[in-house]
Amino acid sequence: LDRAALGKNITFVHPLYFIISGLSGIPNIRHYYVFLFLVYIVSVVANTTVMAVICLDHNLRTPKYVAVFNLALVDLIGSCALVPKVLDIFLFNHPYISYNDCLTFLFFCYTCLCMQSFNLVVLAYDRLIAITFPLHYQVKVTHRFMFSLTAFFWMFAVIAVLIAVGLLTRLSFCESVVINSYFCDHGQIYRLSCNDHFPNYVLSCLYPVLIFWLPLAFILLSYVYIVFTLAKVATVQQGLKSFKTCIGHLSLVAIYFIPLLITFTLMEKIHPNARIINLSMTSVFPPMLNPIIYMGTVNDKNLFYFCLRSILTSHSGCV
Repeated sequence: LDRAALGKNITFVHPLYFIISGLSGIPNIRHYYVFLFLVYIVSVVANTTVMAVICLDHNLRTPKYVAVFNLALVDLIGSCALVPKVLDIFLFNHPYISYNDCLTFLFFCYTCLCMQSFNLVVLAYDRLIAITFPLHYQVKVTHRFMFSLTAFFWMFAVIAVLIAVGLLTRLSFCESVVINSYFCDHGQIYRLSCNDHFPNYVLSCLYPVLIFWLPLAFILLSYVYIVFTLAKVATVQQGLKSFKTCIGHLSLVAIYFIPLLITFTLMEKIHPNARIINLSMTSVFPPMLNPIIYMGTVNDKNLFYFCLRSILTSHSGCV
């Protein structure tokens, strides 16, 4: 009876607030946060421009640009969720964040981080079909398919992060409330708990596989297949011309995954400050560079010109 009563009356000790420690022992660190602010401004302007141009120009309403629009949307949401709060915490010296605000902060940051990875998968699939099955491209890559695939990834990301947040609410925090990161980091939070956090540990091992390593494996295998197909059916010149259309996407993949690979493989060996800087750059640089890279690639120069025209003219000249 005592055990049954205990089971019904379990309470979890939640702190009123957490303290985000951020970078420590680095002189003039405020300059770094000012730099993040400038990156944020460029990111917001660039992604908003890309989204507006895709909406306004009928030539860009193709299945591929459903994925490009979603990439810009995710980058915009992610930047707006992360950077203003980081600046408030460190630039304006407000390191205290309430428990509920911290979990909300975590939800938006991780959802957008997941969706950046999944967007790269969608764009890799687009390149795979366009190059290896060009005659079937319009049948296999339709608006309906791209909307469905994007919606599925959004649902998966939201549910996965909600599960992680839900498990965090079942943890008690009896001692330290200092999060050794630049945001409400899931791994850093559950390690502060004073009760059993094994389910959280399992998620921290499982989610990187589902959200980072499997998408990266799919992307790499798709490019191996693309190269293999081009080597069989095309001349060197034709192959290079076809592969040129992938340069923008490969650049995005490198910018997103290389810092994560470094962080995950060297996590125990690198200084906490190096880990924080690496992860913060992973969070803010891809949203800034993604639209610039897509506007600058040969295959997407039409988007670049439409963006310039939309910025330089006050009327809807790109309709």
